[in-house]
Amino acid sequence: MKKYAIIVAGGSGRRMGTDVPKQFLLLAGRPVLMYAIEAFHRYDAEMKIILVLPAAQQDYWQKLCVEHKFSIAVTLVSGGNSRFLSVKNGLAEVKDSDALVAVHDGVRPLVTSEIIASVFEAAAGHDAAYPAVPVVDTLRKITLEGKVKDVEREQFRLVQTPQVFHAPVLREAYADAPDSPHYTDDVSVVTVKLECEPQIVAGSKENIKITTPEDLLLAEAILKCRK
Repeated sequence: MKKYAIIVAGGSGRRMGTDVPKQFLLLAGRPVLMYAIEAFHRYDAEMKIILVLPAAQQDYWQKLCVEHKFSIAVTLVSGGNSRFLSVKNGLAEVKDSDALVAVHDGVRPLVTSEIIASVFEAAAGHDAAYPAVPVVDTLRKITLEGKVKDVEREQFRLVQTPQVFHAPVLREAYADAPDSPHYTDDVSVVTVKLECEPQIVAGSKENIKITTPEDLLLAEAILKCRK
């Protein structure tokens, strides 16, 4: 079955305290986004990679590719005004009637081939699959009334990407779903719109999402350890 990867990179640098969008910040000398693309190309060089970027950032991306001699082929798609609409735009480039489609955050640069493989393998036998890691910190819930309640952390998982779906499942979920701030990832769209139970596979604490300066420092430390 043909494989696709939709890599969504529409973030800003607001929480990073910089004017440079976080997907373009340098990690060990190269833009964060390049690591994410390389991870999928390394897993399967035949996979079609669809990169969703805001139209205003695409020229800058092309310049970065020249500057860093980055030659992995991607299909460039303009993003929407939200993550939901950006994924929907990327999904339009999946031409096969049935395929396995991964959706990945462009600012998760440290995803490994092992995680990508395990999610694709799990999704092949089900409607969808995604990686997650257990919660190790103590959790407390603050109610609308301002009261604090303990919760059992064993009942919670930290969800990561890539999230992999059979193309018809993802198309059906996105076809008539309204854009909503409650859709923080693609599994939430699928489970709200369709009756399916995605499989959970083991993620990794190293598969971090770059959102703050501290995340960038941690990612650099992880890269050094891997080398």
